[in-house]
Amino acid sequence: MLTFVTSLRHPQNSADYAFVEQLLHETLASVTAQVGAEFTVVVVGNRRPAGDLDPRVEFVEVDFPAPAPASGPRTARAPFVWDKGTKIGTGLLAAVKHAPTHVMIFDADDFVHRDLARFVAAHEPDQGWFVDRGWMYSRARGVYVEQQAFHRACGTSLVVPFGAYSVPADLDVGATQQEISDAFGERLPRVLGAHRDAVEWFSGHGVGMAPLPFEGAIYHVDTGENHSGKSLRGRAHPYDARMARDFSVPRTQSRSSAWWWSRGPRPFVESARRRIGADRDGRPAAARP
Repeated sequence: MLTFVTSLRHPQNSADYAFVEQLLHETLASVTAQVGAEFTVVVVGNRRPAGDLDPRVEFVEVDFPAPAPASGPRTARAPFVWDKGTKIGTGLLAAVKHAPTHVMIFDADDFVHRDLARFVAAHEPDQGWFVDRGWMYSRARGVYVEQQAFHRACGTSLVVPFGAYSVPADLDVGATQQEISDAFGERLPRVLGAHRDAVEWFSGHGVGMAPLPFEGAIYHVDTGENHSGKSLRGRAHPYDARMARDFSVPRTQSRSSAWWWSRGPRPFVESARRRIGADRDGRPAAARP
């Protein structure tokens, strides 16, 4: 069985925490849309999200301090890795009772493919996978592009045997951050709080990691709450049925607006203006009587 685990940033380090909660609910709608196999979900944060949670979602509340002051620029990466890593560690401790074969750590604003749990259930429990091909989606523009080497760009990218995390048997979800850090050791900064080199780390520690044979996840950018600050620029595909069917991505813009913005450079924008302004019979607006 697959267990999905995520963490929420500290409310003090969010520009709009109500929006963070909205993004989480949209992500959970994607995660809980799994078909054909059992799964569980664990969310760890400093404050229970407003609104109802799916019965398959367990929320674990922690009182960890904010990793940075409430105001001022972010000056260091390490405190945020510590915060995320210890929260993910708490989530793994909570997952023990579900006896998962695999865990997928996901970011609380991304989207995942509906077939992940079914795929995992059909394969050996000691095999791991990474998302090599996925999508990058811009909420602001309502468009998406293919993302190669996805596992290096996005944290929602690893499906790993639960045993590979060496979850300590002598801790529970009430453990302190220091206890969690001590227990997980180098796993915390390498694969719990960060992801860029996680495939190489797991492979170097005897875990078989193979590319997932389908686009397993969507990296959600342009939300204003991304730690990375990543944006999608240039030409892109407009939101379409695949986004809704396979990933449960909610529509945020009209198709015509997305088509316009997807073109990027001005010649394409002018082309979009002409297309949007055309009659049903194909005549441009300037040619109407």
